[in-house]
Amino acid sequence: MKNIRHFLTLNDLTAAEFKQLLERAVELKRMQHAGELYQPLVNRTMAMVFEKSSTRTRISFETGMTQFGGHALFLSPKDTQLGRGEPIEDSARVMSRMVDIIMIRTFEHSKIERFAQYSEVPVINALTDDFHPCQLLADMQTYLEHRGSIAGKKVCYIGDGNNMCNSYINAANLLDFELCIACPDGFEPMSTLTAQHQNRVSIERDPAVAVKGAHLVVTDVWASMGQEKEQATRIQQFSGFQVSPALMDSAAPEAVFMHCLPAHRGEEISTEMLDDPRAVVWDEAENRLHAQKALIELLLMDVIKE
Repeated sequence: MKNIRHFLTLNDLTAAEFKQLLERAVELKRMQHAGELYQPLVNRTMAMVFEKSSTRTRISFETGMTQFGGHALFLSPKDTQLGRGEPIEDSARVMSRMVDIIMIRTFEHSKIERFAQYSEVPVINALTDDFHPCQLLADMQTYLEHRGSIAGKKVCYIGDGNNMCNSYINAANLLDFELCIACPDGFEPMSTLTAQHQNRVSIERDPAVAVKGAHLVVTDVWASMGQEKEQATRIQQFSGFQVSPALMDSAAPEAVFMHCLPAHRGEEISTEMLDDPRAVVWDEAENRLHAQKALIELLLMDVIKE
């Protein structure tokens, strides 16, 4: 394959490509809703490697490949040699000789970097402990659809400085918005990222202060996959960081609320937050499908044109 491109973080896109991808996602959504048949990937196959459980990621990628006329294979460690100790490098060499594109959802980010290094086809990061770039594609598409360009706007991220937060920092740099992160002491995002983007990113300990004037308010679960044993402790540590309609009232009048889901009602969000008219989480969830289709199309463009 010519010009193999991977998507491991948002930084694998230029700012211009990011914006074009979002516009394309909106167009693909329109086409799909209109019932237009568009199948550029007939006889193409995606391998989907899941070391972490998933709902939205599996459904969106598998459905997207089907709508494109292709096929998706679900692979879990217990069903493959990856789970029996086969080196990542060997698995990458073998799998990439049989399929056209590979999606991986795993723990350590270094795993997907090693896999991509030895893959002969594009590799997509469908989530690692450090980054969740596919979710940002959907989030930014959703904001574009509801409010237009996010350039120059203020985004407030409330909660754990996790993979979502790290990806929001990259998005702030690429799409030119201000990011204020409200998190407890000790739960900051990657220090290398905050140091690199000091002109875009600020950290605030009080959510009520951080949310003032925000055009987009975002949160995520307080205990991510692999941190379940810390759940009870984290509920105490994140006391006061719950997003509620009352907190949203301090944001800009036109503010919208997003959550990548699944949500823990009564923890990081109040029980009624997802039903608030400012919440756009269901559009956000659907847009995983359309944004990822635009991404797949971009990564396989040379093949599609042949």
